[in-house]
Amino acid sequence: MNLNVLPNGCKPQNDFDPSAGSLVERVIFSRRLLVLLLCGLLTLFFASQLRHLQLSASFEKMIPQGHEYIRNFTDHQNDLVGLGNAVRIALANPQGSIYDQRYMETLRELHDEIFLLPGVNRMQLKSLWSPSTRWAGVTVEGLEGGPVIPEAYDGSAQSLQQLAANLARSGEIGRLVATDFGSTVLFVPLLATDAEGRAVDYAALAETLEQMREKYEARGYSMHITGFAKLVGDLIDGVRSVLLFFAISICLGAAVLYWFTRCWRSTAVVVTVSLVAVVWQLGVLPTMGYALDPYSILVPFLVFAIGMSHGSQLMNGTLQSIGRGVDKQMAAQQTFRRLFRPGLAALVTDTVGFAVLLVIDIQAIRELALAASIGVGILIFTNLILLPLVLSYLGVCPRAAQRSLRAEQAEQQGTLRHPLWRLLDRFTSRAWAAGAIGCALFLAAGGLLVSKQIQIGDLDPGAPELRQDSRYNLDVAFLNANYGASSDVLAVMVKTPQGYCSAATTLNKVDALEWQLRQLDGVESTETLALLSRRMSAALNEGNPKWYDFVPNQSMLNAITASAPRGLYDDSCSLLTLYVFLTDHKAATLARVTEHVERFAMANDDDQVQFLLAAGTAGIEAATNSVVGDAWRQMTYLVYAIVALLTLIAFRSWRVVVVALLPLMLTSILAEALMVGLGMGVKVATLPVIALGVGIGVDYALYILSVLLTQLKAGQPLSLAYYRSLIFTGKVVMLTGITLSVGVATWLASPIKFQADMGALLAFMFLWNMLGALVLVPALAAFLLQPRGVAAKQQPCARLDVDVTLLEKASR
Repeated sequence: MNLNVLPNGCKPQNDFDPSAGSLVERVIFSRRLLVLLLCGLLTLFFASQLRHLQLSASFEKMIPQGHEYIRNFTDHQNDLVGLGNAVRIALANPQGSIYDQRYMETLRELHDEIFLLPGVNRMQLKSLWSPSTRWAGVTVEGLEGGPVIPEAYDGSAQSLQQLAANLARSGEIGRLVATDFGSTVLFVPLLATDAEGRAVDYAALAETLEQMREKYEARGYSMHITGFAKLVGDLIDGVRSVLLFFAISICLGAAVLYWFTRCWRSTAVVVTVSLVAVVWQLGVLPTMGYALDPYSILVPFLVFAIGMSHGSQLMNGTLQSIGRGVDKQMAAQQTFRRLFRPGLAALVTDTVGFAVLLVIDIQAIRELALAASIGVGILIFTNLILLPLVLSYLGVCPRAAQRSLRAEQAEQQGTLRHPLWRLLDRFTSRAWAAGAIGCALFLAAGGLLVSKQIQIGDLDPGAPELRQDSRYNLDVAFLNANYGASSDVLAVMVKTPQGYCSAATTLNKVDALEWQLRQLDGVESTETLALLSRRMSAALNEGNPKWYDFVPNQSMLNAITASAPRGLYDDSCSLLTLYVFLTDHKAATLARVTEHVERFAMANDDDQVQFLLAAGTAGIEAATNSVVGDAWRQMTYLVYAIVALLTLIAFRSWRVVVVALLPLMLTSILAEALMVGLGMGVKVATLPVIALGVGIGVDYALYILSVLLTQLKAGQPLSLAYYRSLIFTGKVVMLTGITLSVGVATWLASPIKFQADMGALLAFMFLWNMLGALVLVPALAAFLLQPRGVAAKQQPCARLDVDVTLLEKASR
């Protein structure tokens, strides 16, 4: 085939001046081999760094260290018993009760094994075999107490009977002991580092706990394990499924791209270069001292997805140039000159948009933002520079190049356009444009109405990152069903002068707050020194319920305080702890309790007593929800402000900014409505998706607008300008939008609900951003960008390749 003569008889463009490009273009294409060698060396280096890449998580990184609740917690952490990062392990006896010699020996063996695990806070480890688990009661000789396990325990029936009596007086039934006496709990607080100063490896810890589960279940017992460390371990274990779906997405994207081009060479180049970007991004992390965690594991796929989107545009441009008879080196340089500017604008916008997540005071989100920003920044080098250079050497299949110009040749020959292009072209007329904008406004209004119901935090019991039928959530359900004291604990710290924690005025206020909290919906029970005083007051008076009252007798209060468990107050008697056991950790429950405590504190705080929030798992969750709620809108506004500013700098037109951003805003509104429909709250796991969706979506609009505006400046009517933008960049926008949507939609089958939820949101945002770019961009352009009184001007050879010269001039 003679590529110097096109099928319609027109001669190919030959007025391209290789030396007329920008300084960056001249440097890159005049030193192609050097640049390729440098990229190859960087790829080898970052690939070697992958052996240092770790997948880990940290409890401290998941909480907002700057929040007032967390500062209060860390200031008094040494005086609080087991209210931070902890694991609960329930050992159940399905064949009987805990009052069994064999069961108690097994429990002691498990206690000793847990005691020796690295990262366990051994001083605060608590089970029936812990010396700190004690009983207190009133006898004929007065107030007495001791360890729950009798000192002379030998497993005999008499010892077990004494154990039952001690437990009845310990207050641990419903906490350490199930209400049906079929299981007991080991409460295992964790340290941030082990004895050697290394961060606790949650994956290894979770694996060890699973091995223990298998060991003891083989003996006929059952184990139920909950806690942040176990949750993270299950998520890390599920990363294998993430990698599987990542591979499926890669294969699917490659298959669709090959179907579109029928060119294995260009398909392989685009996929390979996009994977090179992922290798660079993952290699940079250990080089900078960072690791991946279960919540940022999806970032490499997003980098690959954005790389495929930009790479497909550059590949398509090269295909068309070679199809017009240009040699492969000149075709790659032409494509670079046309698309580098809009591609750079889109990637810079993505990078800065992801960097906005750095404003959120949660280290895990900040590291995700850094990883995403680095990955997208890398795409500037791999997909905008490396890809054209590779294509300049390898070129594309000649038949695929000719096939890429079918739509353009059909236009020149007067053949009827493809039905899809004719349908999309209708939105350039004001009647259809008005209808599209009206539908968009209707959807936006409906989406806003539904999105008002969106909540901050978790909306389901257990761990919403996992499916409700997962082993972890079944363990949570077991503990909630068999123990009166929930694992969702919110602790209020009551600060007093030293030695005044047992003062009658102090305990009276604590007693009042405790009573009010027990009336709230979602509060299961409470525990304080004031409540213990009520119980002991009745016990010291022969159990008479008339004495179950707060007696303002300081001598009696001091005597009760002296024998009270240290978990209720600190050693200097300057800090009381009010334990609030919640039915769940849903956002509404946490908000209801914390708001009530804050109102009570405002009315009752003075120089002697201060009520501080918050400790415990639920208290930390409440602080996280507060930060996420404040950052949610702030982040959204910043993302759109930055995207608008960079689009304005790139195109120098406020009208273009409006045309580019309104479709993105519609997608964001509908995505929030979808979250309501799917029962998803705004939290650490879902918050970044909003920024990620906006960053990826703006690429589509910018590529279409880059061609559309050039055609309009050349005097073409909007209909022809939009049609040419469709056949030049729009069809690739459609291709990547549908491919990426289908790719992430496969995540819905993932056993990790977090990944399935992200798949649903990302698939929706990919699809709607694509539709917005293809439908709303021309509709809005009909009112904001179309010059009036422009007639169609088209010569027999007025093909798109003639107008490419205008694109090249505009890109300089």
